[in-house]
Amino acid sequence: MSRKVAILGAGKIGESLLAGLLSSEWCAPDEVVVTGRREERVRELEERYGVRGTLSNAEAVHGASLVVIAVKPQDFETLLGEVGGLLTEEQTVLSVAAAIPTAHIEARVAPGVPVVRAMPNAPALVHEGMAGVCAGAHAGDEHLAVAEEVLSHLGAVARVPEPYMDAVTAVSGSGPAYFALLAEAMIEAGILLGLGRETSTQLVVQTMLGTAKLLRDEGIHPVELREAVTSPGGTTIQAIRELEQAGVRAAFLNAIQAAMVRSRELASGQM
Repeated sequence: MSRKVAILGAGKIGESLLAGLLSSEWCAPDEVVVTGRREERVRELEERYGVRGTLSNAEAVHGASLVVIAVKPQDFETLLGEVGGLLTEEQTVLSVAAAIPTAHIEARVAPGVPVVRAMPNAPALVHEGMAGVCAGAHAGDEHLAVAEEVLSHLGAVARVPEPYMDAVTAVSGSGPAYFALLAEAMIEAGILLGLGRETSTQLVVQTMLGTAKLLRDEGIHPVELREAVTSPGGTTIQAIRELEQAGVRAAFLNAIQAAMVRSRELASGQM
């Protein structure tokens, strides 16, 4: 089966998607065209992956069954101005641009074009990402299935109604920053206790990775894991008490809610 794919915007997410699709043989290099704003970037991707590159978004979407929009939000209006009227109902548009509602895209493309919106996150760069996806007014299950299949090459995918995409942004889209902040604090604590930075970093990063794999692969609930590690009168319970007294749990609830509110503001055009 021929799969013609146009990836508009060959940044980090766009390139990660390209690499995943090719390495899994979901499509062949001669079925992909990528775009960029700089000639040297386009040539780099052509040489690295054997795909066709162009500076013209309008040229790229011609004949593509799947059009992936991976440009930055500030470049979105310009791109839709270039390709919006060229897209057809036979094509599926997959947008991975943050905080851009499907209705906003649909208003700027030809009538009836199916649009799927996705919110991936930074671990997609190492193919361990998490993406929420939702359908626009003209996208059906078949269009969502294609988007999910494509995004699965960047990690896991969850289908959600569009009103909850701001919550996805707040939880998993911004989530890597929360874990990075926690890792930073734990590493500094290790240094305070006399560990070298390299050792402390290794201890923290591997512990976070292992914990995530336990929760995911073994299907353990976080409460179960926490209780299994927390012995009566031991070291962990003392640490947990300090965290609870400091209001860490409430701080996370408030922070993630604030992120959702800001995502809604951005989606409504409030800069």
